[in-house]
Amino acid sequence: MNILLIPISFITLLLTYKIYQRLRFKLPPGPRPWPIVGNLYDIKPVRFRCFAEWAQAYGPIISVWFGSTLNVIVSNTELAKEVLKENDQQLADRHRSRSAAKFSRDGKDLIWADYGPHYVKVRKVCTLELFTPKRLEALRPIREDEVAAMVESIFNDCTNPENNGKTLLVKKYLGAVAFNNITRLAFGKRFVSAEGIIDEQGLEFKAIVSNGLKLGASLAMAEHIPWLRWMFPLEEDAFAKHGARRDRLTRAIMDEHTLARQTSGGAKQHFVDALLTLQEKYDLSEDTIIGLLWDMITAGMDTTAISVEWAMAELIKNPRVQQKAQEELDSVVGFERVMTEADFSALPYLQCVAKEALRLHPPTPLMLPHRANANVKVGGYDIPKGSNVHVNVWAIARDPATWKNPLEFRPERFLEEDVDMKGHDFRLLPFGAGRRVCPGAQLGINLVTSMLGHLLHHFCWTPPEGVKPEEIDMSENPGLVTYMRTPLQAVATPRLPSHLYKRVAVDI
Repeated sequence: MNILLIPISFITLLLTYKIYQRLRFKLPPGPRPWPIVGNLYDIKPVRFRCFAEWAQAYGPIISVWFGSTLNVIVSNTELAKEVLKENDQQLADRHRSRSAAKFSRDGKDLIWADYGPHYVKVRKVCTLELFTPKRLEALRPIREDEVAAMVESIFNDCTNPENNGKTLLVKKYLGAVAFNNITRLAFGKRFVSAEGIIDEQGLEFKAIVSNGLKLGASLAMAEHIPWLRWMFPLEEDAFAKHGARRDRLTRAIMDEHTLARQTSGGAKQHFVDALLTLQEKYDLSEDTIIGLLWDMITAGMDTTAISVEWAMAELIKNPRVQQKAQEELDSVVGFERVMTEADFSALPYLQCVAKEALRLHPPTPLMLPHRANANVKVGGYDIPKGSNVHVNVWAIARDPATWKNPLEFRPERFLEEDVDMKGHDFRLLPFGAGRRVCPGAQLGINLVTSMLGHLLHHFCWTPPEGVKPEEIDMSENPGLVTYMRTPLQAVATPRLPSHLYKRVAVDI
């Protein structure tokens, strides 16, 4: 009987503390939480849409309880500015789930690090060394090579007599670019041969990524209800094995680079080479180097493919926009050569298409949660220390108070008014803003624009036979990033001379 009294008194104590907290602080309004579970049972699977609906009912700043943890969600430009600029320092910590803590060795990387000396140092490495215009330009041949490989692959499939008029699964081609591009940028390696055969390290890499996703997804209700955790222990062994496997592959690649540098006497531009040569200057631990390389993989692999798939869905739904972008490409690039990144400045409409796709379909619609490291006020409400704060960038980018006809895919809006999307204008935040803005934003923009430009210049895109453009499913899968619920199928028709579809492989 006495054993039962211990958890009961603990629960009573916890509930008393929560009631005290709610009386002491003026918290934002929101749906009424249930005892113990909070609002967990009320949240619909596609969270950013659910939070946007609640914002309609309760206002642009709301309280949502995940078990005993307060989550504050803001859904308009002014409040986003308060969170990401005015109170940026007090809201720059990270909420780490138990799996995120394991993956990041308790924030030894950049993405999951709390704000402090380590974060500032690693951030400095990213902005001053890794993502400089000079390095991005030096790595441009890799991006252009991978986009050329995608074009050749689509051309071979859509001109194959057996496939004549057949639909293509667009995601397959975009995923290959994203995978090959990010592994070459981070690790300096293309794991896939020209014939599409993946090597041993590539198979191991893919297995590690999918195992990481599986481990990360195995979150129990206990994640949000601390006193339930003893019933749902973390699979310590599985995480330890995963970490050891990830480190083993990364160290093997790092050793190859060190050997190559010693042999040739010069470092290459890839991120692994850069980090190894900067290790001493910035006093970077091996854990931090490995963490940073995997940050780039997780942040850069899915997001570009997702963004381009949504953009292509919008372009197939809106043939007027597709045609206008193709006319611009034809007049600037012509029919005798292929587009390069150097053409971007002469292709303003193409840039607007990329921007409009990122407005309507930001790949991380709620960003990653920020955590309050002090009591702070936002929108006149209290946010107690330890609360999580989410910025619903999806809702902000569709706010009729900010955008004219927000649900319409109309790239022209950015010709009429130039809106920055790298964290300076709080109406458009696909890469976040403030201290935790994505350091690789320009790299992502370049790759998305390049992929779109080549897809539109080389091919005409139409829906599958019997499908009307308006019938394309534009709903999202639940999750941290917004995959299309129904992967896009389309018919591609070549529009340039056949010799312009040949990839000439580069190796840098």
